[in-house]
Amino acid sequence: MTISFSETVTGHIADGVLVITIDNPPVNAASAEMRAGLAAAVEHAHTSREITAVVVTGAGKNFVGGADIREFGKPMAEPILPQVVAAIEASEKPVVAAINGAAFGGGLELALACHSRVAAKGAKLGLPEVKLGIVPGAGGTQRLPRLTGIPAAIELIGTGRMAGAEEAMRLGMVDRLAEADVIEAAASAARALVGSSLRRTGQLQVPHADDQAAEAAAAKVLAKARGQAAPAEAIRLVRLAGEVGLDEGLAEERATFLRLRDSDQAKALRHVFFAERAAAKVAGLEGVEPRPVSTIGVAGLGLMGSGIALAALDAGYRVVAVEQSADAAQKGRVRIEGLLERAVKSGRLDDAGRSERLGRLTIADGLDALAAADLVIEAVFDDIEVKTKLFRELDGIVRPDAVLATNTSYLDPDALAAATSRPERVLGMHFFSPANIMRLVEVVRGAKTAPDVLATGLAVAKRLGKLPIVCGVCEGFVGNRIFSAYRREAEYLLEEGALPHEIDAAMEGYGFAMGPFAVFDLAGLEIAWARRKRQAATRDLSVRYVDIADRLCEAGRFGQKTGRGWYVYVDGKRQVDPDVTAMIEAARAAKGILARPIPNAEIVSRLLSTMAEEGRALLTEGIAERASDIDLVMINGYGFPAHKGGPMYQAGVSGG
Repeated sequence: MTISFSETVTGHIADGVLVITIDNPPVNAASAEMRAGLAAAVEHAHTSREITAVVVTGAGKNFVGGADIREFGKPMAEPILPQVVAAIEASEKPVVAAINGAAFGGGLELALACHSRVAAKGAKLGLPEVKLGIVPGAGGTQRLPRLTGIPAAIELIGTGRMAGAEEAMRLGMVDRLAEADVIEAAASAARALVGSSLRRTGQLQVPHADDQAAEAAAAKVLAKARGQAAPAEAIRLVRLAGEVGLDEGLAEERATFLRLRDSDQAKALRHVFFAERAAAKVAGLEGVEPRPVSTIGVAGLGLMGSGIALAALDAGYRVVAVEQSADAAQKGRVRIEGLLERAVKSGRLDDAGRSERLGRLTIADGLDALAAADLVIEAVFDDIEVKTKLFRELDGIVRPDAVLATNTSYLDPDALAAATSRPERVLGMHFFSPANIMRLVEVVRGAKTAPDVLATGLAVAKRLGKLPIVCGVCEGFVGNRIFSAYRREAEYLLEEGALPHEIDAAMEGYGFAMGPFAVFDLAGLEIAWARRKRQAATRDLSVRYVDIADRLCEAGRFGQKTGRGWYVYVDGKRQVDPDVTAMIEAARAAKGILARPIPNAEIVSRLLSTMAEEGRALLTEGIAERASDIDLVMINGYGFPAHKGGPMYQAGVSGG
């Protein structure tokens, strides 16, 4: 018999065990209604003589996926999650969590309060609150270190990283992995606990921490925080768990959670959170099904093509990758095998996983091998003649229903589509380097791209684990067009009195991982130089132009790869180069510009304003659908600090 405790929480009794099921699609979020139902179920178990033990689980693929996003930024209705968690931990009857899938945030906090945890092998556990500018607020910072120890808890909570079931077992987060049915395994564990002294997580002593290990974990977290408040607060709270009793630790955690929840950083990160959900809703694709894709072709096996091939292998696709010669194809194979070997050495992949991926990989030195592909992504040299020739040839090789995608950064996908007999099957899929790591993919809708082709690009990008952002056709699409404006303004600042390291320091102080000139050196200066030379004949001479970067390239200073660019590199470390300073001063003098000191605040303000201004133009032209899409592109592709919300958020621009 099913007992209903609320619309989202039900239960049934099997051999004395009340199995409580949380069913709140799509992720079983801990909404107010769910919390009330769970509290009622726990109270029912307490008062019922028929019930000797309790199992808590989730319906579908999630245990509990975290807080209800509809409650973000609003006062929490009672019972609040800490009250429900406390009731579970205080229960006189054993409560076992059957972690059937994702247990994130408040979901993991619920599980930590149970007297035992059994996980399905595919389950994932984590406390990702720092990614929203907050800390766990229902005991996560106080209970997790009692199970894992302080260093591991600092790393997990401070980064918001997810752990798989096997790792969670090693760390002590779960007590058992279910070989088959996780609910049956949890029920068996619950019955075994009846009449015994229950292991209440909050009453455990925090394991003695090696101070050096804890310091190392904290330093690693803080190095990536770059101005975010939540990671530092999470570290403080985890350490506090080893210094004070549970009640005092919980009180401090809750006070910190509430303070951070209303902070500017949390508001910005909530904007990013909702922006990602909005980006998945693409106009014109309602009810449109993507074309089936099981085999992905990759044309070109340089750094970008190899990364795309690896991402496709990681996502379970069969991959056919081609190069123009046997030697180039072999170099591509070596590159992909090297990336897989690196993943094995880092522990992200085992030998069996590497072998399985290689078993799905075919590498050839002729385009004919792509005939079996459902989708071909080209990643050849970014030259219009090279790519046009390739698309013309592919058009006669692949099936009529196969999709063709270009990975171009700047070229016109419509021009490439025009070289084929079926332009409706062509779209842009602009990956960011390294393609197997970077999350962003700009999915470019051409003038004739069919809706199901666009849907296919989006579906494949999502399966690759990427964040796809749809945009229209223009030079540079969204990201590179804004980045070009950013570069231009940074060069204006150079002419007016700032130096590269001063501009970089200002932007890094704002929260960027790297300032613009450090990024230019890392990417290499010769590609942008070649583009400027191509455009020289048509450049509007009335528009201000800074030629300092051209002078660097003419001197053979192409960036980090050559040891000299905007900086000089000694043992891989960048240093200010007096020769570059002299070149900048000479350029100013040639134009009669009197240098002035430019404060950091002005540097940041001008560069942010330039990004937002270009973003407004993209919205006006219909290239970008939403201001929040632009924010996502700049955050995930160009290092804009997520806790600042993006350039459009900072400028107060909304809508599309």
